[in-house]
Amino acid sequence: MGEDFALLLREAGALLEGHFLLTSGMHSGRYFEKFRILERPELCRKFARRIVEHFFPSGVTVVCGPTTGGVIVAYETARQLGCRCIIAEKAEDGRKIGRGFSLTANDRVLVVDDVLTTGGSIQETLSALHPSQSEVVGIGVFIDRSAGVSFPVPLFSVYHEPVVNYQPENCPLCQAGVPLTAPGRSGKKKSV
Repeated sequence: MGEDFALLLREAGALLEGHFLLTSGMHSGRYFEKFRILERPELCRKFARRIVEHFFPSGVTVVCGPTTGGVIVAYETARQLGCRCIIAEKAEDGRKIGRGFSLTANDRVLVVDDVLTTGGSIQETLSALHPSQSEVVGIGVFIDRSAGVSFPVPLFSVYHEPVVNYQPENCPLCQAGVPLTAPGRSGKKKSV
């Protein structure tokens, strides 16, 4: 419980500084490379443990994460909770619960993800869960870099650091001529 998660992120090389193109299309001077955590089971276990400790009293029966990184987070969290793990995959109109996964109105679902920036993946996951009428008890994320995204259920983050994002046309890093990179695309850092 006494882990210094900021230190763990720095030591793992998960916190990068520069000029980054985010998946949302926004620009940022800081980037959290989630795969530096997810590639190391001992780190993933520590981050998931905090989510488990927070939500254990909620009686979670299913953990659900969006593809891609959220799948690993969901699996490890469910493993520690001793419950089922399902995934919310990309679909034409957001996300769907497929592959034969089933939920009932009696299920108590914990939604998890790796990094929260805009909340889009989590919102799509919540929408995918809605038809099942299961109860979503909360949302747990490894890293919350948002400036305060709100959801209809409680949010818990292991590490929270609000990071300013910029629209490309208003980005001071672009205006200063700092080279833009798009990390996480095909496993390589690409200059844009």
